[in-house]
Amino acid sequence: MFSAHNPRAANAYQRINVETSMHTIDQHQLVSLLYEGALGSIATARGAMARGDIVGKCNAVSKAVRIIEEGLSTALDTVDGGELAQNLGALYDYCVRRLILANARNDDAMMQEVMRLIEPVALGWNEIKKNNNGMAPSADATASGQPVLVEA
Repeated sequence: MFSAHNPRAANAYQRINVETSMHTIDQHQLVSLLYEGALGSIATARGAMARGDIVGKCNAVSKAVRIIEEGLSTALDTVDGGELAQNLGALYDYCVRRLILANARNDDAMMQEVMRLIEPVALGWNEIKKNNNGMAPSADATASGQPVLVEA
């Protein structure tokens, strides 16, 4: 009839759910989730460091670094992204270096610095969708002197 809770089956179900979600999510949402994941991992690392949980801190920093390197950096359009993509690439590289150094030195200030650098970019990214629904602004918006935002 019914069997006891099987963690392996639950993990398989969760993996399938994540894979299915990845196919139906739009690119803008995906980048938003990457920012959220990076910031969440850094917060987790800071908490683990405060508790003296070395393994937890290392795992959380490693996760944040992977999200930045394998998610955010690789999502940049270096061909058509121009100076913006170059600047974001440099920011991501800097953040990765700071996180690695913060991990090695148990330096909370460095982790806070990375959060302060990523948070405004993440907020700006989310505002693009909220304000323009990911589309280029109308001629009225550009004529009014409002910033021109175009989805990458």
